[in-house]
Amino acid sequence: MSTDASFGERLETQTVAYLDQIDDCVALLPRALDEYASDDEFRETVDEIAALESECDDRVREIRGTITDAGPDDIGLLNTRINFNESALLDFYNELDVVPNHTERIVQEIAMMRPDAAVPPFRDMREMATRIAEMTVILGDVVEGFVRGLARSDATATLTEGIARIRALESECDELRNAAIESAFAEDAVDQPLVYREIAILFDELANTIEDLTDRIVVIASKEPGIVAERSPETDEN
Repeated sequence: MSTDASFGERLETQTVAYLDQIDDCVALLPRALDEYASDDEFRETVDEIAALESECDDRVREIRGTITDAGPDDIGLLNTRINFNESALLDFYNELDVVPNHTERIVQEIAMMRPDAAVPPFRDMREMATRIAEMTVILGDVVEGFVRGLARSDATATLTEGIARIRALESECDELRNAAIESAFAEDAVDQPLVYREIAILFDELANTIEDLTDRIVVIASKEPGIVAERSPETDEN
């Protein structure tokens, strides 16, 4: 196996394992809210999310080290896309790590603030959690294709469908955030409406982070003909 091929395959393998951990972490978010609402094992799930977030931190440090510690001889000619995009790629992984970090923060804030789950704002946020978990699954597929396209000089990737779906889900999260905040501040609706507003904004920031990652992919892919991340105007017209 050549050095350049092994570098690309190592980066792909590490990234896929990292994406699986992120997915495992975020997938617990809807369950955590259900358990909180039923007063059932919520604390254990919070701890599980924290453990997964810590594993994600370890994994992303390993990936960043793989990129920064590799010299031209390690990366090789087959991975010139990595060379050209190294700084942007490191920033991308830093932003990707925000996803599990923010997931942990949301459940910790809920554990501390103890909002009433039997009110409309909480139900809206539960729906946001479902959308965010779906966004994360799609993000995993998009990022895997994106990194494969960068790590292999002869690879091609079309990511438009997944990116479009993530953006649509983020828009749904915007609507649910607005509904949660509006219902929280409706007359005599809930006690401490600012609590629900703060938590709804945290959910919104997580959804925004996932969408922002697709924007980063589009920017990087715009310089790489083999990676298609944005529909052309001709495609949209048809």
